[in-house]
Amino acid sequence: MDRDTSSRRPASSGAPAVDIGYIDLLRGIVEGAAAGFAVLDTDLRYLYVNPHMARMTGLPAAAYVGHTLHEVLPHIQRPEAVLRDVLHDGRPRETIVAGRTWVDSPYQVREWRCVYHRMVDSSGKVVGVAGVGLEISEPQQYLYELERAHRRLALLDAAASRIGTGTDVAGTCRELAEFVVPELADAAGVELVPPDTATGRRAPVRLAAYATRPDLVTGLAALDARGELVGWPRGIGTRRNLAAGRVLRRNAITAAQWRALIPSWPPARACLTAGVHSVLLSPLVSEGRYLGSLQLARAGDSAPFSNEDATVARELADRAARALDRAVRFEREHTMALELQRALLAEPGQLQQHAGVETTGRYRPADDGSLIGGDWYDVLALPDGRTMLVIGDVMGHGVDAAVAMSHYRSTLRALARAGLSPGRILEHADRMVSDSGFERVATCFLALSDADVATLTYASAGHLPPVWLNPEGGIELVPVPVGPPLGSGLGCYEQRVTPERGGVLLLYTDGLVERRGEDIDRGLARLTGLSLSPADPLDKIVDTVLERLATGSEDDIALLAARAVRPRRAPQP
Repeated sequence: MDRDTSSRRPASSGAPAVDIGYIDLLRGIVEGAAAGFAVLDTDLRYLYVNPHMARMTGLPAAAYVGHTLHEVLPHIQRPEAVLRDVLHDGRPRETIVAGRTWVDSPYQVREWRCVYHRMVDSSGKVVGVAGVGLEISEPQQYLYELERAHRRLALLDAAASRIGTGTDVAGTCRELAEFVVPELADAAGVELVPPDTATGRRAPVRLAAYATRPDLVTGLAALDARGELVGWPRGIGTRRNLAAGRVLRRNAITAAQWRALIPSWPPARACLTAGVHSVLLSPLVSEGRYLGSLQLARAGDSAPFSNEDATVARELADRAARALDRAVRFEREHTMALELQRALLAEPGQLQQHAGVETTGRYRPADDGSLIGGDWYDVLALPDGRTMLVIGDVMGHGVDAAVAMSHYRSTLRALARAGLSPGRILEHADRMVSDSGFERVATCFLALSDADVATLTYASAGHLPPVWLNPEGGIELVPVPVGPPLGSGLGCYEQRVTPERGGVLLLYTDGLVERRGEDIDRGLARLTGLSLSPADPLDKIVDTVLERLATGSEDDIALLAARAVRPRRAPQP
């Protein structure tokens, strides 16, 4: 029997016959394909979706029919304009469709590459569009992860140059808090445990820095005013966990949970007001020592903290902790050095009078407060009625320099009380320091006033010359032979004796006149160019000198002023 081939014969009207076998074949391909296939009418309502599209979106195929994309998948970006262009001119178009479906996905964002074609019936009438979409979420996720990794590395690289640029604790904490907002959080704070405090449950803490996104200032700034932070109340082991090096991440904090915390932890009210829904706390630990914590908060429509956010926060906290530890150590040493130096200065800022010599002195740290060192002045009343004026500067800064300064000061005092002249005092001091193996050299200037014979005896160990404010108001450098600094072991010091001529003698350290990149002569010229009155009180003179010359100094300054006081004669009968 012959095979039936009527289905392949052309219709009597002349139009090509529809091959039912091909239709079934095409239906099988479309419905079994691993790509989404959809047909929409001219109103962009679904007429058909294949099983694969139904599976990957989590909706049965019947749920699509008669509905628009937005109605069935509200979290997918709708390419309506593209589809209407296809309907209008018939030119196929390719586009990327992205968003979330009703099915859980391992990808952060799902994406499809779609191609749309216009559909026309046998009469040429436009009846809709057909679209084919292939999911590209996996390769796109790989690209997103590469981009995130690049951003994370860039963030950490920027942190190295922006956190810990100074030496003060408050500045380092502020740099850290401001760095992570808004890059990593909507609000951030740094909470510190005071140095040398046990990390027990009741360890006192303080808010060292705080930063918020501009639109969150109203809600969260109140935390800063009370000295409290987006953290957790005591009793739930948070600080113990942080001290043990654990990161705490809490997402999806509800308004009810914040309200429940308000009675025991008032900052919860500000968190509730600002809409904070996620917090992340990362410990600041350096060399095994718990310094405090970096505390981050996200609010409003910001995403919750992810595992990757926690990793970045931990790395930032580790880097910042090292800078913070350096700042804490420096601040402690800085304070010790300053207190030691001030304790050793001869009644700083107080007017003194010894055997016919009136003196006053000042000590001022550098403008940035970071350089505390070995600058000192001293006034010593000797048993024979003479007065020794001393100004000196030990090389270096910090506690070691301050301790060295006290050593030099004590040595010079002992030698002066032995009745030696300034030159001999410097020679013995240089030899004693050199023989002891002391490594810090110092410059020093001595002026010995003898009121009985109205003379001044000078000697210098590498120090800048003093200036003399004469009775007429002129200022000039006092020429003094300069020997090597103390501690060099090369000591041979020439001294000079001059008559006491009235006026005011000013002794100073180099911080008063030296500036980086500038010749010292320019600084000395500024000093000798001052307009001062020798009749003014010494306090006014030294304060005027500091006011006009100390600004911008990169070093600490010691300044000593001295003036001979004539004894008042009894009135003649």
